[in-house]
Amino acid sequence: MFRQLVTLSFIVLVLSGCLYPDERRVENQIPYPDQIEAVQQAVLRYRADTGFLPIRTFDQKTTPLYQRYVIDFSLLVPKYLQQPPGTAFESGGVYQYVLVDVEEDPKVKLIDLTFQKEVIKLEQKLSQYMRKHTYAPIKEILDVGLFKLDYEALGYDQEPLVKSPYSQSFLPLLLTNDREIIIDYRSEINWMLQEYGHSFEEGEDVRPILYEHSPFVPVLSVPYVLDENGEPIYAMKLRNK
Repeated sequence: MFRQLVTLSFIVLVLSGCLYPDERRVENQIPYPDQIEAVQQAVLRYRADTGFLPIRTFDQKTTPLYQRYVIDFSLLVPKYLQQPPGTAFESGGVYQYVLVDVEEDPKVKLIDLTFQKEVIKLEQKLSQYMRKHTYAPIKEILDVGLFKLDYEALGYDQEPLVKSPYSQSFLPLLLTNDREIIIDYRSEINWMLQEYGHSFEEGEDVRPILYEHSPFVPVLSVPYVLDENGEPIYAMKLRNK
């Protein structure tokens, strides 16, 4: 339940920003490398001057991994940046700027916020269903505490999907046992493993391959490990580590 509240709070935070009506502007939807690099340099200069990272404070125990280190542009503007990038939601863009690998080598990455409308719609349908039935309509158990929903029972004509930030694919939505809607990145991880190769060890979370080869972090995700065939499988046991 904590994770669900964090997820909903995160979405509300995004919606309360300057996302509308500018989200339809093309220049606010393209993750320009020079903008990411400008923020990267600003973050490093800020850390050199202060000894800290310019991030918002979230509870690490209840905040999902890739939402913990959101860049606070109020700490960077105007000394280190003239203004937030046009692609940042603070400027009407569709991306949230975050940091990964904060302990060793902080890197600026992006959360693609275009998932939010479909996730909110599903959250609302699920809440309505559970108010009436007290339980979620589960179609399949995928792992301990991870489920595929019966979308027909929720009133969908077809399964809801969200557009992948990594390719032209559309990705499924799943449900955890704490009622959090998550995005299933398994197909994208499998594609990147084949495209780039890897050096992941047995039992290691392989999600980093997604941001190592792209500007984007896998927001609203669960851990994955490799099975005996080298293919990604769900690893809910790693979720709270």
